[in-house]
Amino acid sequence: MTDVLIERALPHVALVTINRPDARNAINGAVARELERAVLQTEADDDIRCVVLTGAGDRAFCAGADLKEISAGRIGDLVTRAGGFAGFVRAERRKPWIAAVNGVALAGGTEIVLACDMTVASDDARFGLPEVKRGLAALAGGLYRLPRALPRAIALELIATGEPISAERAHTFGLINRLAPKSDLMSAAFALAETIAANAPIAVRESLCIARAAFDRAESELEADAAAMGRRLALTEDYQEGPRAFIEKRSPEWTGR
Repeated sequence: MTDVLIERALPHVALVTINRPDARNAINGAVARELERAVLQTEADDDIRCVVLTGAGDRAFCAGADLKEISAGRIGDLVTRAGGFAGFVRAERRKPWIAAVNGVALAGGTEIVLACDMTVASDDARFGLPEVKRGLAALAGGLYRLPRALPRAIALELIATGEPISAERAHTFGLINRLAPKSDLMSAAFALAETIAANAPIAVRESLCIARAAFDRAESELEADAAAMGRRLALTEDYQEGPRAFIEKRSPEWTGR
């Protein structure tokens, strides 16, 4: 059985599924390697403009690292050189990724969510970093990404207590973009992906590149990067197509060039 599935769900939208439902989609070495390949494959496919990431079944998006692997001394297998934990949390991605969270996303599962650009969650989803309950720490981005995504005091509480947060409360704090009934989760995620994929792909990728760096770089650096990005966009076919389609009152036909 393939531990990570890749399929074309909609025009210009790929669906990547962590496929270990019996293990609550916990990350083992095979998942890490295959998820890294999924990133490389979708990044290399010019027809894909947005990716939805989910977990198989209805119990869990991802329960984090497979503790059987850790107890057997194979924690290194869960990390890839380019992608980091799960082959994903440090992977370089220019295209937008949407986490579609069905059920729990705990420990490394929450860290995978934090590494995505947007999140749609079912109303029974839960998020959390319970590592401290096992004598561990959230070293795959959780300790610094969660305080950026939540109010400081709430993030520190979750990190120190290891207790989870409900999808409703996470939505209130802005950790997730959209909340949906469990039966409507994938429809909601695909609707968001379709809205993104309808836009000029180069403009989306370049804009996200600047926005992702907003927490890490000085405003003067970001201003210079944005100006350079604008010059690159001006040389693309889509830069001409967008205004022309608006004037002609028709939908734009993006080439991605």
